[in-house]
Amino acid sequence: MPHEARAVVALKKGAPVEVLPILVPDPGPGEVLVTVQACGVCHTDLHYRDGAIGDAFPYLLGHEAAGVVEAVGTGVTDLAPGDYVVLAWRAPCGQCRSCRRARPWYCFASRNAAQPMTLLDGTELTAALGIGAFAEKTLVAAGQAVKVDPSARPEAAGLIGCGVMAGYGAAVHTGGVGSGDTVAVIGCGGVGNAAIAGASRAGARRVIAVDLDDGKLDAAERFGATDTVNSRGTDPVEAVRALTGGHGVDVVIDAVGRPETYQQAFYMRDLAGTLVQVGVPEPDMRIELPLIDLFSRGGALKSSWYGDCLPSRDFPVLIDLFLSGKLDLERFISETITLDDIEPAFTKMQRGEVLRSVVVV
Repeated sequence: MPHEARAVVALKKGAPVEVLPILVPDPGPGEVLVTVQACGVCHTDLHYRDGAIGDAFPYLLGHEAAGVVEAVGTGVTDLAPGDYVVLAWRAPCGQCRSCRRARPWYCFASRNAAQPMTLLDGTELTAALGIGAFAEKTLVAAGQAVKVDPSARPEAAGLIGCGVMAGYGAAVHTGGVGSGDTVAVIGCGGVGNAAIAGASRAGARRVIAVDLDDGKLDAAERFGATDTVNSRGTDPVEAVRALTGGHGVDVVIDAVGRPETYQQAFYMRDLAGTLVQVGVPEPDMRIELPLIDLFSRGGALKSSWYGDCLPSRDFPVLIDLFLSGKLDLERFISETITLDDIEPAFTKMQRGEVLRSVVVV
């Protein structure tokens, strides 16, 4: 029998979201029903609301969440009611060409729940990133629910599900930051600061934070930045080079995802350096670079998909780091809000006033 729950829905492109009752099915084969406890407000949710990701409205928003398994469908053997989980928007299928090549973090056929959640009139909802967790309950594929230590409170644990994992993984997995490396991170919001924390944890000897806002740069230092550059009145490329003996850094992480920051990141690298783009651009954005520079500077230009993480492996590790005091997830939380406060939270996020607003359900 379907479960009625309150949820945040984007009914049409660019319109304010609404809190509406929805119907969440009982879990079918390979699915789990999760009672959501907390969910972070991410830029991706705003992209969905504004139609920058697709036009499959209405969207059920929210994807950076923690909660408790309420029920499991047939065939689910590694989860049980009462399990404390963080939700992941990648659940490797085990069968696609990437999984078969032992690269499940790139899975090209990630699993989602087969049954749709709906409005009360039966209108099917598109769950953001296959999750839809700005809701009292949600239905996901079993592989999307990753068990973690229940000692981590949900407001903090849920952040692992997207922003923290994306940034941390961009540094550690995609960028391959290692001991003694020099790193620059452009954009010191939640994802950028997670990248700073990851680079610092990986042993980088210099981590340079670049942003337009002094408040965010102050926060970046608390996450492990050794140097800061305010690019509002300074050429960030020249500033980063000056901090690295004129060479540039080994790894640059663009956590903004704009043509301007990508170009800055490209020229911030040392020869043979790595550029990692983790900030999500809008579909109409373009970048133009001289082909001779692409050739002569060498190195690698990478996109980081979800920090190239494997949730079943990485989520418990990051939670353990948090519980041992080695990764301060609490510092990412700027405020806690309710389901009714999403629109004001979007505005604060656009203005750069918060690292993360977290919905407590």
